[in-house]
Amino acid sequence: MIRLTDTQRIFFALVSEAIYANPFAEEREAIDTRIAGLFPGARVECLIDETIREVSARLEALEPSGRPRIDRVEKKDKTLVENALVFEFFYLFRERFDALIHRQVEAGDTSLPVPFADEARAFFQDRGFTTEQFCHYMALCYQLRRAFLLIRDSLVGESRAMRNLRRDLWNNVFTHDIGLYARYLINRMEDFSTLLLGETGTGKGTAAIAIGRSGYIPFDPERKTFTESFTRTFVSLNLSQYPETLLESELFGHKKGAFTGAVEDHKGVLERCSPNGAIFLDELGEIPAHTQIKLLQVLQEREFTPVGSHLKTRFNGRVIAATNRPFEEITGSGGFRDDFFYRLCSDIITVPPLRVRIEEDPEELTTLLNHTVTRMVGKASPEYTDMVREVIERQLGPHYPWPGNVRELEQCTRRVLIKKSYLLSRDTDDTSLTEALARGIRNGEMDLKALTCTYCAMLYRRYGTYGDVARITGLDRRTAKKYIETFDAD
Repeated sequence: MIRLTDTQRIFFALVSEAIYANPFAEEREAIDTRIAGLFPGARVECLIDETIREVSARLEALEPSGRPRIDRVEKKDKTLVENALVFEFFYLFRERFDALIHRQVEAGDTSLPVPFADEARAFFQDRGFTTEQFCHYMALCYQLRRAFLLIRDSLVGESRAMRNLRRDLWNNVFTHDIGLYARYLINRMEDFSTLLLGETGTGKGTAAIAIGRSGYIPFDPERKTFTESFTRTFVSLNLSQYPETLLESELFGHKKGAFTGAVEDHKGVLERCSPNGAIFLDELGEIPAHTQIKLLQVLQEREFTPVGSHLKTRFNGRVIAATNRPFEEITGSGGFRDDFFYRLCSDIITVPPLRVRIEEDPEELTTLLNHTVTRMVGKASPEYTDMVREVIERQLGPHYPWPGNVRELEQCTRRVLIKKSYLLSRDTDDTSLTEALARGIRNGEMDLKALTCTYCAMLYRRYGTYGDVARITGLDRRTAKKYIETFDAD
């Protein structure tokens, strides 16, 4: 039997902490510092390679054959050795997992075969793992790498607000303790709903995708593939796009003949959700109280009834919701029902506005421009990035508040790439809109739609929330938002 020495226990305990630490948290930095102490003089970028070599060497030293088996390890040391072997596997196969993830994005909704499945299985079998354990760790490592890439690559920026966001998204997927998650919660995360808060254009949808596509997907050892593609594990619905009469049909589906125009059965977003995935309900603050009650039933009982049906349908996915309304507004009078809110908010994550990110780290703007330009032109382009940055600094200045957040920055980048200018046809400041409104009325140049859109946009620039615009104009919040978005799109 294999029994660890005290020195080996200390080392493998550190390895266990490393593999299960949140890679976006300060605690991980502390662990990396402790690991660095084992390799004095090693460059930071070489630490992981040094660590992998050291882990492999110490594992080999446990058995004369060089391949320790967990079924030969004493009980009190078994978890440490098992974690070290999983650590070794994860980093040995990391690049192949990355390649699989990128190819799966290109392939879409058909789950691809895993080309290294046989090699991975042999790794675990040679070390005493059962087939069940092999499948579990295969799926867990795939999930860990997928979540890391989705969060790191889609939510860039080094401001404290963005570092906190990435940390919170990781915890939302794996909880604060991956070890406990792996033992108890892998198949129970649908009970943990998430509410994303943030202004319009901050990237709540991007954050939701990072969560929704990072779920645990079982591995099928016979087919040598994961049971489904992660690209189909995320379904989104913008609730503000639908009139109240069609909203429940889009959520719960309907049966043929349920109402005028229902000429065939329709699957709602809840029924289309994968058991391994999540639905994203954007603009949740727009739904009426009676729809909140029906969604509350889904959250509590995991069942719903399509419109025009009496049969209940099971919902197996996870719910992610988002609203641009302030926390005080959604929890106060006219906001969510209390029972609905408390069932929805297992986790609340705030996506920071762009102005806060730039205030915390002025280089955040350059980082975002690099990311945006690269995505638009297909490769890194320092020339374009510098040009866009120069136009922004010259025409908008260093203190521009970016009311449209990251979405506005993307549109700004597109406009500068086309025109080398971001002088808006309508200034976004309150004074310019007031003058434009007065001029249009004075000269008789505005129809009713343009008049309403401009007035709502002016109020939104001044007060900052759709709720204030709705209150002042006497419109309902959904209609006020529609007029503002129409103005911004023109």
